[in-house]
Amino acid sequence: MGHIDVAGVEYSLSDGRVLLTDVSFRVGDGAKVALIGPNGSGKTTLMRMISGDISPDSGTVAITGGLGVMRQFIGSVRDETTVHQLLLSVAPARIREAAVKIAETESAMQLDESEKNQMAYAQAVIDWGDCGGYDFEVIWDKCCTEMLGKPFESVAQRPVNTLSGGEQKKLVLRALLEGPEEVLLLDEPDNYLDVPSKRWLERVVSETKKSVLFVSHDRELLQNIATRIVALEQGVSGNTTWTHGGKFDTWHEARRARNERFAELLLRWQQEHERLKELVRTLQVQAANSPDMASKYRAMQTRLRKFEEAGAPEAPPIEQDVKVGLRGGRTGLRVLTFESVAIKNGSGEFLTEPFDCEVFFGDRIAILGKNGTGKSHFFRMISGEKEIEYQGNFKVGARVEIGYFAQTHSHPEFEGKTLLEILWESYSLQLGPAKSVLRKYEIDKQAEQKFSSLSGGQQARFQILLLELSGSTLLLLDEPTDNLDLASAESLERAINNYQGTVLAVTHDRWFTKGFNRFIIFGADGRVYESPEPVFDF
Repeated sequence: MGHIDVAGVEYSLSDGRVLLTDVSFRVGDGAKVALIGPNGSGKTTLMRMISGDISPDSGTVAITGGLGVMRQFIGSVRDETTVHQLLLSVAPARIREAAVKIAETESAMQLDESEKNQMAYAQAVIDWGDCGGYDFEVIWDKCCTEMLGKPFESVAQRPVNTLSGGEQKKLVLRALLEGPEEVLLLDEPDNYLDVPSKRWLERVVSETKKSVLFVSHDRELLQNIATRIVALEQGVSGNTTWTHGGKFDTWHEARRARNERFAELLLRWQQEHERLKELVRTLQVQAANSPDMASKYRAMQTRLRKFEEAGAPEAPPIEQDVKVGLRGGRTGLRVLTFESVAIKNGSGEFLTEPFDCEVFFGDRIAILGKNGTGKSHFFRMISGEKEIEYQGNFKVGARVEIGYFAQTHSHPEFEGKTLLEILWESYSLQLGPAKSVLRKYEIDKQAEQKFSSLSGGQQARFQILLLELSGSTLLLLDEPTDNLDLASAESLERAINNYQGTVLAVTHDRWFTKGFNRFIIFGADGRVYESPEPVFDF
């Protein structure tokens, strides 16, 4: 039986600003609960609090059944980190401590083979068995065989940086699912996963009997896994939570109805407040002229005071208001033409077979396929990167101005620069206009921060802002919704629908794909072909 109980949690940042206020919710036995909210609303902070990394200023967090944690970034920056160390990092504390003791005593014995060191090593091995270490080695062997195709013994010392981000995520998740902990915290477990891997994630999380609290921006995954939604809502005096007891597809309507009720109750309270104050003012005048009205005046003052002491009803949460605007413009009918194009990787090997394709003005084309099939190389080729090798011919049409959203948010030209500096250098925007356009994307408070210091979602919004300012007539969007919160992703979708130009998007976001009318598939066998509908089983 595994549970999470969060009650009345308050938390302030180092600058004194209140981030979380009166946060309360419960994850019951076997429940699959999604934690959602705007970028920067405190989701990762709350997950760190539940995992024990930080403590609330007030309130309580209680967990029963043992806790397993997948963090947002699970790899290590150390090149020598191994698969063994990665698996140890998500094992219970007793296993980690026993492993450290074995490593220490083994090193000591290699330096000095004294009887004392040999005995210490032997005891560490015994302790490893007593705490369940060999049972975990069986679990790890199963995980490595399933996820990497090789037994644990043969990959234990393999550097983690030789695994893809998706392989790391799947390996850690499988280890947590096989482990003894009955409660799992998963912070964006779908990052770096292609669609087949996301479907695997949906299946294994839905099937487990463990209680799961997870953070995700993937709307299809939220719909398919979550049995309950906990939303972090922005307020003037800090962010709090609201729990929706249904599926994700009913969350928007339920939230809208709830906020309308809050707004109506607050309006009625304000109207009654004004009525009572007006009565007090009227009776004050009457009491000055007639002693008989003095008692009524005092009674009305008391009534007003008690009304104000009871306080106003809860105000509706602050709504996100990201206003994505993409201008575009008219181009020639043929925007892109490809003739017998075959794309190579950095080693000169072909990623794709030769293909032909035409892209027309106004097309909305989703580029789909497994990781590593050449989709990002395709965009980099179109954008004019000289490092991308290919054979065949492609032509960019008349009046086509290319705007490129990079999946990795890699912009060496922004290194060490603030958002204001970038906007001035790129578009000659002075302080006032710069703050105005940043406000549209709700990143005006980050105006003097360096681009590299922004969160992934803030970097994504800033990149989209630059596309708006550029007036590009062809957009190449490489995983644009990966780091965007729900409101920002929906605003981007509306902007694409109204955009006067052509859009190509590489995406693993199945919900986002619904807004496209053409689908080009990069197959695992190297074929590039068009499909009348999305293809996710590559």
